[in-house]
Amino acid sequence: MVMGITSILSSLNGHHHAACWLVLIGYLLDLADGAVARRLGACSALGAKLDDYADFTTFGIATSLLLRTSDLLDNILCVCYVLSVFTRLCFFTSGIPFMYRGLPCIYSSAILASASLLSGGNLALLRVIAVAMILFMISQNFYPHDRVLESQAWKKAVYAGGVVMLFCSSFPPACVYYLLWSVSYILFPTSLWSSKV
Repeated sequence: MVMGITSILSSLNGHHHAACWLVLIGYLLDLADGAVARRLGACSALGAKLDDYADFTTFGIATSLLLRTSDLLDNILCVCYVLSVFTRLCFFTSGIPFMYRGLPCIYSSAILASASLLSGGNLALLRVIAVAMILFMISQNFYPHDRVLESQAWKKAVYAGGVVMLFCSSFPPACVYYLLWSVSYILFPTSLWSSKV
């Protein structure tokens, strides 16, 4: 949640580059928080609710502000993005173990933040991507709920690569890494990212 709030403040103060990176750091932290809580035996109903609030803050509000301009249509797009994240978080439980209905907002946010950094904030491109991500999030398609850090070794290596990219890489390769990682989740959800793979 701290990454999301800090990203929001960065966006509001015109620090777009920092806001994008904070969303990507939130992406990594969100993939790890559940595994850490389970490892420490600290899972609770309160923790689950806090996780949803953190997701909404970081992957809803903070990400939507990456699209914000003074243009009315861009602001409407921001509202639609936030509402699609809200809908996704509240109503799209699949009822099938280890499966989500609709694209998890963490991946749509990583795609938007990475694309924003790689394109220098190209609004035309970001608008198209945002509309596509909204449609993926509210779709009825199934996506696997894979606990990356409690899964196969190669998935842990992908996560470790994300951490290394964050701290040890120049900016374009890291953004490409996060973009490919997130797009692969959309293109190959069950064949690549299922917990059974």
